[in-house]
Order: sequence, then structure tokens, then C-alpha cells
Amino acid sequence: MTRIAAVLVRQNMAQAAPPGVDPREFLEAMAEDTYEIVAGLELVTPVLITSVPGLDDIVWPGTEVITIAEGEPLKTTLRGIQADQIAVISADAPDLPPLLIGKLFRELGRAEITVCPSEDGGAVALACGLPAPAWADPDLDAYDVVKDLRDQAPGPRRVATTPGWHRLRTRDDLERLDPGLEGWDNTRALVRAR
Repeated sequence: MTRIAAVLVRQNMAQAAPPGVDPREFLEAMAEDTYEIVAGLELVTPVLITSVPGLDDIVWPGTEVITIAEGEPLKTTLRGIQADQIAVISADAPDLPPLLIGKLFRELGRAEITVCPSEDGGAVALACGLPAPAWADPDLDAYDVVKDLRDQAPGPRRVATTPGWHRLRTRDDLERLDPGLEGWDNTRALVRAR
């Protein structure tokens, strides 16, 4: 079974940049930290999906980089990916515990789509088998992704959830970062510099 863990980077994810920190630099730091999480997982292939040009240098050599339009729906992006299963992780979750990504894949044994909801609306990540279910049109930024997907699903048990996490979408969200957690080194350096 081939599994992909893909980091999704969109330009609008730079909004949480601390005062005095270049938004592009902050976006790159978050994306690199999130990529390092997925690249360190066993039994998955890391991929970068991005609408931001010039991010090739944050990934390990040989990593596939898929370029998309800024507003391209996730459903469209998933159509072009070849694997048995995929987890798509929002790049603005640089401190996401790898265990939560593993839980997404595990829940695919009982559902077609699994979602790691964001504590403040939307989703941190989701996973599904490929090809993606034809009925699903997922949007990680929709306020209630789980409800939306369950409304789209032909049956109530097609969408499962895992424990939630947080995303860095506003400057206030920076307070959610736990200095005691390992990782997120690039983001940590920029947050400390402020």
C-alpha cells in the first residue's frame, strides 16, 4: 500500500506572521517545519502541494512538489495524485504531533475520509483513499469541515474524526504554540525573534 503525507501550502497562510517578521519568511518557516514532520514519518512518502512559488528548497531532494493555483479546490488537486491513501496536512500547523497523522490513516479502516479538526474551525488535516470519494468536496478552511463532509456523504459513517489540533491563522494563534514541544524549530526562531 502506498501512502502519501502531503503538506498543503497556500499564500494566505502567512497572515499569522508576528510583527516585524516578513510574512513570506514566516510562511516558509511554518511550511518547512510541517514538512519535516511528514518527512520523518515511516511508511509514507512526503509531498509538497503549494500555490506559493519557490518552496522547492525547503524539501528533501527527490520530494515531489505539486504546484496548484491559489484557490484550487482540494478535490481537483487530489485527482492528479497516484497512491492508495493520502493525508493532506495544512502547512500552518508546524507543531502538529506526528501521532495525529498516523491516527488519520488508521481511521481509514472504518471511514472513507478522516478529519483532524482545528480547534478554531476548519481542519488541520484530512485523509482519504485514492481516488478520493466522488461525493466529497473537502475544504480545510470551511468552518465546520466535518459537518460539511457528513452532509455530502451518502451515509453517516463515511466521515470519521481524530483528536483535533490548532492552526496558526492569526497572530493570536501564536500563543497556542507550546515551547515544551519538540520540533517547529524554524517557526520557533521567528516567534522568539519578535
